Amino acid sequence: MSSNPVAETVASLMPGAQAELTELVAFRSVADFDQYPRSESEGAANWVADALRAEGFQDVALLDTPDGTQSVYGFLPGPEGAKTVLLYAHYDVQPPLDEAAWTTPPFELTERDGRWYGRGAADCKGGFIMHLLALRALKANGGVPVGVKVIVEGSEEQGTGGLERYAEQHPELLTADTIVIGDVGNFRLGLPTVTSTLRGMTLVRVQIDTLEGNLHSGQFGGAAPDALGALIRVLDSLRAEDGSTTIDGLTGDARWEGLQYEEEAFRKDAKVLDGVELIGSGTVADRIWARPAVTVLGIDCPPVVGATPSVQAGARALVSLRVPPGVDAVEASKLLQAHLEARTPWGARVSTEQIGQGQPFRADTSSPAYTAMAEAMAVAYPGEEMQSAGQGGSIPLCNTLASLYPHAEILLIGLSEPQAQIHAANESVSRDELERLSVTEALFLQKYAAS
Repeated sequence: MSSNPVAETVASLMPGAQAELTELVAFRSVADFDQYPRSESEGAANWVADALRAEGFQDVALLDTPDGTQSVYGFLPGPEGAKTVLLYAHYDVQPPLDEAAWTTPPFELTERDGRWYGRGAADCKGGFIMHLLALRALKANGGVPVGVKVIVEGSEEQGTGGLERYAEQHPELLTADTIVIGDVGNFRLGLPTVTSTLRGMTLVRVQIDTLEGNLHSGQFGGAAPDALGALIRVLDSLRAEDGSTTIDGLTGDARWEGLQYEEEAFRKDAKVLDGVELIGSGTVADRIWARPAVTVLGIDCPPVVGATPSVQAGARALVSLRVPPGVDAVEASKLLQAHLEARTPWGARVSTEQIGQGQPFRADTSSPAYTAMAEAMAVAYPGEEMQSAGQGGSIPLCNTLASLYPHAEILLIGLSEPQAQIHAANESVSRDELERLSVTEALFLQKYAAS
């Protein structure tokens, strides 16, 4: 990184940032209170609130959102007449899944080979630390030139929409000229990237019942309708032979124009086993950024260990559907539910329930804020130009903010580059990437204030 006062300041702050991220990662802040204590999420929320107060933020508050979680808000006034920028992150995390698959404990930040490992290190507790570093660097180099609002969500990973509903009920709270969502990542480590599109999502639970109770498979199997077998057939109907998503009435042939994702690079990033084919058709970018994608997230059925020779009376599954910009998530959810119900065989009883939803998002990359971000990235990443990429994941809040504040510019950056392995075992953040993106954000705020 070229010599720059902001960059030098951020570099000096990195040891403290590691200590802070260690404290924040230690909270088991999974916003599923059937799995993890509510006190862990409340502890993380209070940690974030205290950090904002320490930076001089005013009106710091824990907002009780309609889904039963808390988002943290604070406001740092800028110079008179200055623009206002909203910075977003979330402190809730995905469960660590199989803790035995982690090389080091998931809630203990551990450094290895220039990366800091721990659940939430990149997604998105590191995003909050990035915001703090940028603001501290500005304070040390002439002051923060804009008004800053910070909102740190407590249930983004659950998709339950608490902050979205709260923002709709209090639209004045998050008004800003520009919004920086710190919850995505560079296309590749060291390649500065803004995310221009996000897929939306819907979550549907499907329940199939066939019998009043389980039956002996030797006595009744072969004629008694098997609910688990029926469910397997229904779920299989969601994919074509090549693995493409096939939901009745939902088109899936859109093309991605722009930065491409080479297949070999994708196979490496996704850690696809040798000899295993990728699914779907078209380019990789088409498949992950421009087309719908269905995933079966879980099935309730007897585990192999301890299974009995029984015909199952009931079975259920949780199905996720990601939808690209141009597709309405509400309509897509209806089509998914209709498909599941229509494809259930043998007259089995079927019910579907939508349990989460968010609309896709497309940014306006021609806006002045994007020009300022490109200039900032050119300094923080010498020799590299800002790239624009899609993102297969969903941040439902983006569409809510775009609807509430149609004149606000929305930019998406963050720490979740492919090596971060967010949502998987051994999630990590690159120390260098955190440093460079903190510099980027600080320089962006300076350049945007002057634009």
